[in-house]
Amino acid sequence: MHLQRPLRVSCFAACLILTALCAALPAAAQTAAQTVPQTAAADIVFRNATVMTASHGTILKGSVWVYAGKIAGVGITVDAPASATVVDATNMWLTPGIIDPHSHSALDSDINEATSPVTPSMHMIDAFDNRSADLYRALAGGVTTELLLHGSANMIGGQAVVIKNKFGFDRDAMLFPNAPGSIKFASGENPKRVYGSRDQLPSTRMGNFEVMRMAFEDAKHYMADWDAYDAKVKKGDKDASVPKRDLKLEALADVLRGKLYVQIHCYRADEFLTEEAMAHEYGYKIRAFHHALEMYKVAEKIAADQTAIATFSDWWGFKDEAWDAIPWNAVMSMRKGVKVALKSDSDDHIRRLNSEAGKMVHYGGATEDEAIRMVTLNPAWIIGVDDRTGSIDVGKDADLVLWNHDPLSNYARAQKVYIDGDLFFDATLPGLGTTHFNGVMHDGGGFGSDDEEDGQ
Repeated sequence: MHLQRPLRVSCFAACLILTALCAALPAAAQTAAQTVPQTAAADIVFRNATVMTASHGTILKGSVWVYAGKIAGVGITVDAPASATVVDATNMWLTPGIIDPHSHSALDSDINEATSPVTPSMHMIDAFDNRSADLYRALAGGVTTELLLHGSANMIGGQAVVIKNKFGFDRDAMLFPNAPGSIKFASGENPKRVYGSRDQLPSTRMGNFEVMRMAFEDAKHYMADWDAYDAKVKKGDKDASVPKRDLKLEALADVLRGKLYVQIHCYRADEFLTEEAMAHEYGYKIRAFHHALEMYKVAEKIAADQTAIATFSDWWGFKDEAWDAIPWNAVMSMRKGVKVALKSDSDDHIRRLNSEAGKMVHYGGATEDEAIRMVTLNPAWIIGVDDRTGSIDVGKDADLVLWNHDPLSNYARAQKVYIDGDLFFDATLPGLGTTHFNGVMHDGGGFGSDDEEDGQ
């Protein structure tokens, strides 16, 4: 404790360090970004790598050919042109980019609109700060795609934003093109604590679900009014009265129409079942439960609805809802048919999601292929971009990470990180490498926060 104390109390010095980083890193990253016009259509071939495809096993001494930002070939050999740039990956591992399906990075403190328990018209893109050093830290950990979610103060929160971690680019260039929309729900302790402390509904779990039901009842009436208006217009009724546009109800109507993926912060087994029952009642589909620490108790029932989970590897006991958490939850749930992803919910853990996946081999005996899928292909499915990223397959985006050790090992460090075939992180570049940068990040460890304490 004494050794860390100066790091936590020397806020002025720490702020100077972080300010310097934020100013310097975008410029440094832009150096790589400036090469995009030259590299976007170039051929790159990785040779002699241990290729962990995440979809069809591991290829020893394999090759991957990248052309125009896409994966053009995968195998022991590939038919790349002789002019291709060759990356010698001998004694190295190549994986898909790590994908975090539950992040609050680069959103500053703007993650909870805690003025109302129902705020579906909020958009996290409006809070996204593409200059945040959190993004570079994640990039240094091999993270290429993130789902940036609203917090969990609200029963129905705001709409998420999906980014590709192209640090140094402007905001719009970091958005994942045409990624499906997601919206964050939450049930349990957080909403009832936030609003109960204000003597406002909801203050109980009963209140949580009553608030949700009333919100969807209002949305149904809103949809009915617009459907009736549209029907009149189609019949040529020029005097039809246009219903009032309500952004909150319009967003909820999009949930009922299936236009938004529903991502739900939820811990307890009984609440998984209640949430699924409500989804059946109102006709929407839950894409994933997030946290989901008691999923092992009801996994077979949830698997039947094809609802995935984005969970922690081995967090437990940090709040009342986590007392029954076990580190075997992920693998037990997977064995019962649930699609399982691991996520960070932390600007610190996001840098080590590969190690979190490695824990799954220990806790439950997941195979290496199953473990690597938990931080690549499965979270890509939760976000709805698994047809474009998350595995090393021909036609997919060339989001790739080259590691110096088995990525499921604590010794592994990302050496090169590519997004759409362009190099965005290189540990060998002076001033940009992980040795130098991680040294600074370690000193700034006190800047991290426990997301759950903030209702995230």
